[in-house]
Amino acid sequence: MTPMRSLYIDMNSFFASVEQQADPSLRGKPVGITAISAESGACVAASYEAKAFGVKTGTRVYDARRLCPGIIFRPSRHRLYVRVNQKIAGVIDQIAELQAVRSVDEFQVALGGQTAELSAALDLGRRLKAAIREQVGSELRCSVGIGPNHLLAKIAGKLEKPDGLQWLAPENMPDRIAHLSLDDLPGISHGIKARLQRAAVWGVAELYALDPRHARQIWRSVEGERFVRALQGMEIPLLPTQRNGYGNSKVLAPQYRRPDAARPVGRWLTEKAVERMRRDGFCARRFSLMIRLPEGRGWSRAKTLTPSQDSAIFLKLFEAEWVQFRHERHGYVLSIGVHLGEVIPLSERPGELFLPLAPGEANKREKLAETIDRINRRFGQRVVSYGVHQDHPGFFEKG
Repeated sequence: MTPMRSLYIDMNSFFASVEQQADPSLRGKPVGITAISAESGACVAASYEAKAFGVKTGTRVYDARRLCPGIIFRPSRHRLYVRVNQKIAGVIDQIAELQAVRSVDEFQVALGGQTAELSAALDLGRRLKAAIREQVGSELRCSVGIGPNHLLAKIAGKLEKPDGLQWLAPENMPDRIAHLSLDDLPGISHGIKARLQRAAVWGVAELYALDPRHARQIWRSVEGERFVRALQGMEIPLLPTQRNGYGNSKVLAPQYRRPDAARPVGRWLTEKAVERMRRDGFCARRFSLMIRLPEGRGWSRAKTLTPSQDSAIFLKLFEAEWVQFRHERHGYVLSIGVHLGEVIPLSERPGELFLPLAPGEANKREKLAETIDRINRRFGQRVVSYGVHQDHPGFFEKG
């Protein structure tokens, strides 16, 4: 039997389950989680009771009410979900080797030694499921996947929901997943699916039989070869990801869609993005502002600059781009996004004689920004800000 190397935990309907755990009156009832408290919004999550009526992620609120007249909506509280995520991670780490927290509701456990045997790995999966329900919450169910690598473990974790426990290895592949569509597999986008079909790869069976070197040509990247080798059961290590930017975006609630009301939200998003970048020790060479308008229209502009992590500089760039946006007399704003691109570690930033800017060090204004960050973290709220902005609580702020 192929040794098992990875165990994948996928929390089921996580946001809705956390809300049902926190509020017993919601248990056993259809629940939808929304990003904004408005009828024009959409569900970012749904409980299994709501899914039984056809409500799913992305379903508009008014459609969800039509599909499931008794549905109960709750605004998302991402900070709460993160706290529960951390508690789950702590429980897992007491029992097994927690290798990575893949997302707010996904965890990867390393297997080895005795747990590399399938029977022991399955027993470990059952223990983890029971421990999460006993120590974190009875409403929190998860599906567990086991495999010789992360890809097969992840696919296995999606096969049975809710509360599943499945395994994949060369011994039961590809028959066990032959019913899946190509784009049901993690990492197969619509574009890659189209390329595969042009190469006469119509389903999972053909993909599994593909020569990995041919997959490299179809993907136009070594990632294609890595994907097929992992699908075939080889132990392919995950490559470390490289940070290429920081961004924040927000679908605006109706009261913030007038340009004069949208501008302070854009400032708030810019402050938050720069603060995150500064916390991680990076600086950016490029600032981009993206705005979505009615009727599918969009507006975007970008500026380059000397690499910086100074909030004041990026807010100045935001204001300059906003002036240009208003000069073009656009109407209501549906969403705003900001992105800090071409990032480099602060420690690698070259010096500039005439700014002045010492190599690899924060300048005075950046050090001031770090001090403001510490004050805000100490008091748990944004007690010091850079001028007037408008918090827009939603998916990543409530809780």
